[in-house]
Amino acid sequence: MELKLINEQGQEASRLEASDTLFGREYNEALIHQVLVAYQANGRSGNRGQKDRQDVRHTTKKPWRQKGTGRARAGMSSSPIWRGGGRVFPSSPDENFSHKLNRKMYRAGMASILSQLVREDRLAVVDRITIEAPKTKLFASKIKGMGYDSVLVITDVLDENVFLASRNLPNILVVEVQQADPISLVQFRKVLMTKGALAKFEEILG
Repeated sequence: MELKLINEQGQEASRLEASDTLFGREYNEALIHQVLVAYQANGRSGNRGQKDRQDVRHTTKKPWRQKGTGRARAGMSSSPIWRGGGRVFPSSPDENFSHKLNRKMYRAGMASILSQLVREDRLAVVDRITIEAPKTKLFASKIKGMGYDSVLVITDVLDENVFLASRNLPNILVVEVQQADPISLVQFRKVLMTKGALAKFEEILG
């Protein structure tokens, strides 16, 4: 499998050999969907909580007598059918949302995403990305000069100037290989990785 190696002007300089296992895998929509859902579910904190009948603040006095009023029978104002009453099946603060995903499945899903990016011409490789000073304007002009407006930049070693300059750009995210997640790979229009990041990807997922 050959990947496009571009220069700092965004033009194709040459072709780069890459692993077929990582960048030549068939598209597996079901597996990619499972990886994305599991990643989002495992990121949930699970700290929400609702009150049931015993938790809501109420009086235990019977609202009105059992018979003779013409209204429906009522025993407590904490009834779930009353406004301000407790929930029937409340959410628990310690609810577990995690999904189990085998390591082999995760690696195969990531490889399937990367392979699809190559087929859609959304992935490119560059030697390295550096700027002289941590200036947002400087980094934005560099990325724009390469022809990108929305891009995920993956580096092997995070350059401090690049990191500081990219924090305030809404359509640009700079991460190391270890922080590259499937959601970002799918969401961004383009993915730009350094040669060092490519080698690390092949080492981790290949």
